[in-house]
Amino acid sequence: MLSLGGGMATATEVSCQIGKIDNVYGKGGVPAIEDENCSSEATDLYCMQSAGKPPRNTSGMRHCISTTRLVNIGEYESDIELCGPKAYMEDEHVCIDHLREHFGSAENLLLPGAFYGVFDGHGGTDAASFTRKNILKFIVEDTHFPASIKKAVRNAFVKADQAFADTSSLDTTSGTTVLTALVLGRNMLVANAGDSRAVLGKRGRAVELSKDHKPNCTSERQRIEKLGGVVCDGYLNGQLSVARALGDWHLKGLKGSSYPLSCEPELQEIELTEEDEFLIIGCDGLWDVMSSQYAVTTVRKELMQHNDPERCCRELIKEALRRNTCDNLTVVVVCFSSDPPPPIEIPNFQRRRSISAEGIDLLKGILNNL
Repeated sequence: MLSLGGGMATATEVSCQIGKIDNVYGKGGVPAIEDENCSSEATDLYCMQSAGKPPRNTSGMRHCISTTRLVNIGEYESDIELCGPKAYMEDEHVCIDHLREHFGSAENLLLPGAFYGVFDGHGGTDAASFTRKNILKFIVEDTHFPASIKKAVRNAFVKADQAFADTSSLDTTSGTTVLTALVLGRNMLVANAGDSRAVLGKRGRAVELSKDHKPNCTSERQRIEKLGGVVCDGYLNGQLSVARALGDWHLKGLKGSSYPLSCEPELQEIELTEEDEFLIIGCDGLWDVMSSQYAVTTVRKELMQHNDPERCCRELIKEALRRNTCDNLTVVVVCFSSDPPPPIEIPNFQRRRSISAEGIDLLKGILNNL
């Protein structure tokens, strides 16, 4: 539940955690808040390790465990788990819980906010790592920020893609999908290019805030074919299983030209209300084997039992592994309240039904005429 003033809580609290499985490491966040001294504990699944979780009222700012406050926005709490059966972890993520604290006074942030993102790399980690490190910078440095957030975010995706193409020390044939969630005040803007997904938990109902950009999707196929591309067995030009991504410059050709593989994000903006309980963002390794509604139902059930987002992420990952996912897994859960979700009350629709005096007279007339 999001607190929006009027006798309700006016601060936000964010906690981020990173998990590791075997020798697959998730490298996320930004260098300014990285902490290499996270404690870990073994679990019975793939030798999972995860950073410890502080009490909810603990203050501090670290990448693996962070707690901070966002004034007048509600309470945020996020946990991340990264793992997967693949030999290499190509996913990246970023969690910045307090934009004002992160940027200091350098940026004109009139409202408190937070920023989250997942980056599902392919063909290497260079594109995902570059985008993770630079995407927020491109957003806040855009001339439209903060007056027009949508334009700033859309421009940032294009700038990040082109800047990556200009790098000489990185493998520009690598690529990444990008899904970000920017919270400013009570507004949240989700931007997606690729097949990662953002799902809002709204009183137990799953509300998808992004669309999976698969090449065989009707609208994506039409766009691809219009630009001279083809879709073969669900793959763009027979090579890539996503229709939108940053990087992959061996498929795009010259900068400035139109190409079937788009880096432009689709945007979805919402105003958070008290019914919005949590947000799940994850890469396709999760959604390939799990529906959005199942994930929301699972997270809500777990929160009602123990109110621990870390355990929610862990449960989603374990379930995806049980369902034999074939990809890396990255899951971020952002709770909009420090309290567990309330039970859903099913209204009683039983009503007494009666016939008016006019209705009785009409019925008598009909019966007398029989």
